Amino acid sequence: MAQPNVHGRFVWQELNVQDTAAAAAFYSKVVGWHTQVPPGMPDYTMFTAGGAGVGGLQKLSGNARPHWLPYLGAQDVDETATAAVRLGGKLLRAPFDLPTGGRIAVLSDPQGATFGIHHSNQPGPAPADPKQQGQFSWQELATTDYEAAFKFYGELFGWKVMDRMTMGPSNVYLIFGWDGQQQGGIYKPSKPGMATQWLPYATVTDIEATVATVAKAGGQIVHGPVPVPGGGRIAQLLDAGGALFAVHSFPSAAPASAAPKPAAKPAPAAAPAKPAAAKPPAATPAAAPKPAVVQPAAKRAAPRKAAPKKPAAKKSAAGKMVAKKAAPKKPAKNKAKAKAKAKAKPKAKPKAKAKPKAKARVSKRPAARRASAKRRPASAARRKK
Repeated sequence: MAQPNVHGRFVWQELNVQDTAAAAAFYSKVVGWHTQVPPGMPDYTMFTAGGAGVGGLQKLSGNARPHWLPYLGAQDVDETATAAVRLGGKLLRAPFDLPTGGRIAVLSDPQGATFGIHHSNQPGPAPADPKQQGQFSWQELATTDYEAAFKFYGELFGWKVMDRMTMGPSNVYLIFGWDGQQQGGIYKPSKPGMATQWLPYATVTDIEATVATVAKAGGQIVHGPVPVPGGGRIAQLLDAGGALFAVHSFPSAAPASAAPKPAAKPAPAAAPAKPAAAKPPAATPAAAPKPAVVQPAAKRAAPRKAAPKKPAAKKSAAGKMVAKKAAPKKPAKNKAKAKAKAKAKPKAKPKAKAKPKAKARVSKRPAARRASAKRRPASAARRKK
């Protein structure tokens, strides 16, 4: 009984090369795969990781270029092959049954990339964790028209667009998904003459060590290692037979778990985090401008509101204090009256000053009297004569 959700999922990867022995030795050193011959298929070699099959290896017939061939699950191989041709694809190998059970066919999409479809008579295992060593983590299609290519596969397998990433002024990397999970990307190569083909990515734990091993194993590095979104790193290479291949490393769990430790050391830095709680003060200045605008109006309204507050204050003890303080204001008025009276008295003083002037006038009288006295003796003298 076939898996009900296998249609459109990558279920197998197959390497076609002239020298299968050299290829088996290369990938065992670079990726760490083991090999075994499946029962009933003496001319076929299977790559295994963790004791389970992940891909196959077979001799390439004719003068075809060495390449990796991805297989996608199909509910019905014959119907899917017919639909692919109707959508513009080509049938390269008609559907046929496998000795171990199941049915397959090989096709090419409208742009020329080859792929296979597979239907198993028995339910296979659940998809393995792509982050495990030797598993396939990503599938990438280089094509001449990524929009047309996605339309073909989307209609054939139900793929969905998960994201579109800009790779340059006029290039886009379309990320597609199956069953809600990202599966790979489709793009148009910027370098002219690059082959239209599928490229599988295998997971390795140490990409630097892997790259260092490639040359020793008879291959060469084409690109990388370079970082990719998500914290991982990738490298593209040519294997010993000339087939294009890629490796992918995820951020290791050890460094990730170690990161919390340094983060825990800055736990004392949590103390500075408390000053960070001083953000409220930062918020208060921000609120300050608003009151600043309201304050002028508040100041004008304050006198009006202050008068009604006095009677309310009489009820509280504080109000009594205000009342007592307000009482002294009456003496202040008496003082004002006293000052007014004091000012009035000085006005009377000038009148008192006028009296001395009168005395001055009186003093003049004695002077006159003296003058007359002087005159009198003169007259008296005259009388004596």
